[in-house]
Order: sequence, then C-alpha cells, then structure tokens
Amino acid sequence: MVLGRQRLFTWPLLVGIAVVAALIALSLSVGVYDVWGEADGGEMFAITRIPRTVGLILAGAAMAMCGLVMQLLTQNRFVEPTTTGTTEWAGLGLLLVMVLFPDAPIMVRMLGAVVMAFVGTMLFFLFLRRVMLTSSIIVPIVGMMLGAVIGAISTFIALSTNLLQSMAIWFTGSFTSVLRGQYEPLWVVLVVVVAVFVVADRFTIAGLGEEVATNVGVDYQRVVLIGTALIALASGVVTVVVGNLPFLGLIVPNIVSMIRGDDLRSNLPWVALGGIALITACDILARVVNMPFEVPVSLILAMVGSVVFITLLLRQRRRA
Repeated sequence: MVLGRQRLFTWPLLVGIAVVAALIALSLSVGVYDVWGEADGGEMFAITRIPRTVGLILAGAAMAMCGLVMQLLTQNRFVEPTTTGTTEWAGLGLLLVMVLFPDAPIMVRMLGAVVMAFVGTMLFFLFLRRVMLTSSIIVPIVGMMLGAVIGAISTFIALSTNLLQSMAIWFTGSFTSVLRGQYEPLWVVLVVVVAVFVVADRFTIAGLGEEVATNVGVDYQRVVLIGTALIALASGVVTVVVGNLPFLGLIVPNIVSMIRGDDLRSNLPWVALGGIALITACDILARVVNMPFEVPVSLILAMVGSVVFITLLLRQRRRA
C-alpha cells in the first residue's frame, strides 16, 4: 500500500493533469457563438460552456471508472457498460418512465434508468456465473447480443407509442443539450467517482475471484452488489442527461493498464484523467469537424472505440 501511494504522486501525473487542464480550457473556448466578443457573451458562457465542460468532466471520469470496476468484477478486459447491455437497460428504463409518466421530472426519469440498469447488470453477472464461457472474447459478444435484444424491445415500445424520434434523440450521446438548469443531475455521478476510490482495494480483491476474496475475509457478494449499484447509478444518470457514450469504459482502462500495469489504486487517477481527456477531445472534435454544426460525440467515440476494441481482440488472439 505504501508503494502504491508513492507511485501515485509523480511528475507524470502532474503532466497528465496539465494536459487535461489544457483540454478543458480549449473546451471552454471552442464554439460557434463568440462568447468573448458579444455583449451577452459572459451570460452565454455561464449558460452553455461551463455546464458542458463540467458535464464532460463528470461523465468522462465516471464512465471510465465504471468500465474499470466492471472489468475487475467480471475478470474480463473487454466489458464495460455499453458492451454488456447496461446502457440499453438504462435506456429502456427511461423509455418506460416516459411512456407511463409523460410529465415525469428528470429525477424520476433518472430513477427509472438507474433501476433498470441495475437489474440488467445483475442479470448479466448472474448469466456469467451460471454459464461457463470458454473464451473471454465471447463475454462482450454475449453482452452486446443481450443489449441488442433490449434495444429492439425499446424500439418496439417507442414505435408503438410514437416516441421513436424522441428515443433516437435521448440515446444519441451528445453534450449539445447540457445547459445550465439541465446538467445538474450529473453531479450525482461524483458519488460514483469518490466511492470507487474508497472501495478500490475491495474491488481489487474481488477481481481475484470469489474463493480468494472469501479466504481473505471480503464479502464477495456485497462487493459485487456495491459495484453493480455504482455502475447502474453512473450509467443511468449519464444516459438520461447525455445519452450513449460507447466504448469509453473499454478504451481508457485498457490503455492505462497496458502502460502502467494492473495496480488499481495507483491507476485510478489515470483512469479518471484518461476518461476526461478522451471525452473532451472527442467532444471538441465533434464541434469543429463540421462547423457550425455538431456531430454526436458518440459517433467519434464509436469510431475510436471500435479500433481499440479490434486491436485488443487481435492482441488477445496472438497471446492465445
């Protein structure tokens, strides 16, 4: 533990913080509206740029760390909320709330998304425990298949209730609508970030397997339950406020692990910084690639994530 703390505060981490700070400053300055030259620029800056950048920070850190937690609990490097169906379950929960309670406030929508994300993630974990899969590569494939089934159910419900267009808007990952008065629920995911830091050691032990965790006195089932709750909370809130952010929790933990090894506690700040850096860079690119219009940040993430995912699969195949 002492070694972990010594490795935590190093100059590379300070360089990483500086790079992320530069990306955040760039995010605050990039946009179609001239916040520096117009008379109401200061007000627009407070309404749009600051909430959007705060949203990038919170969503990026939380989803990257959730991917790391999920990979530990499943002992599989290829899983994260968008490759296990968690995001699709959260979307289904949001859709059901909108169908049953059309005028529901955003907190009720979040609750529905979080509850369904928790149910879906637990079902996925139970499936992994009951079915012995011969290859780690099959696990995310099964997760994406289950997610596709849930997505099809959501599409059918949306089509039957004339909410298909709204569903497409909700599920498209974009920070365009992250404004003052609408982004505040994202502060809830800060609880996830702090909790992962606090429970990091237990997640590490749980990642060694149920037998090892039980032998050292860790309640494996409780740790899995806590991890699932944190993943569901972050996925549900981000889905409601931002939408789908594919592969974010897959890319960052794997890259950090390849560079720094598997020391969870010392890797956590790097995973958080990596998540913020990746989502901020993708969002900036989404804003400038087709100015004055924006492309969804999920499109940029999906392109980057698919390349990383295929690369990881090829590395895994060569090792096998």
